[in-house]
Amino acid sequence: MTAARFLVVLDADSTLIQDEVIELLADEAGRRDEVQAATEAAMRGEIDFAASLRSRVQALTGVGIESFERVRSRIRPTIGVRELTSAIHERGGVVGVVSGGFHEILDHIAPELGVDRWRANRLAVTDDALTGAVDGEIVDATVKAGSLIDWARELGVPQRATIAIGDGANDLEMMAAAGLGLAFNAKPTVRASANLVIGQQDLRAVIPLLP
Repeated sequence: MTAARFLVVLDADSTLIQDEVIELLADEAGRRDEVQAATEAAMRGEIDFAASLRSRVQALTGVGIESFERVRSRIRPTIGVRELTSAIHERGGVVGVVSGGFHEILDHIAPELGVDRWRANRLAVTDDALTGAVDGEIVDATVKAGSLIDWARELGVPQRATIAIGDGANDLEMMAAAGLGLAFNAKPTVRASANLVIGQQDLRAVIPLLP
């Protein structure tokens, strides 16, 4: 693989896209309110992300896999995302996404938005319905940071030439590992820890910061 000039890694929910996918899935189970409250607490860092994710996924028990298509149709890309990914590619960079969300949605959304590689959780399914469990390792803060480091190594990108963009507490380790950590549409604890804060919810604001 040809070495890249730099690497930009984004969170997915509320960063690459405007939505929280697990809340859209919870709509299908009629349990959005309780899942939304748990998501907000996890993003603020008030509760452990992995434990929170397990409890929220349990609330999805019985949701049929046909719901994935309905959820994908409701996804709203963040303003400026395509312009940002195009600008990264024009400058010789690579776009990665590492998400506490789900491959079942991201596998369809990411390529359409110009993402080169991505990693997320998988939902366990039996008889075409969600079992209420996560299948495999949970993508938490440590896994997010590790993904950025591993991808940079694979691409021959020095860590100082990496940019991480996120909004929640589970993005903080990834942002700290990157050469530049950007808080986007972020919770107060994330804004306080970031190298820079993007105030407007438009990813085109990141373009001037690219190497």
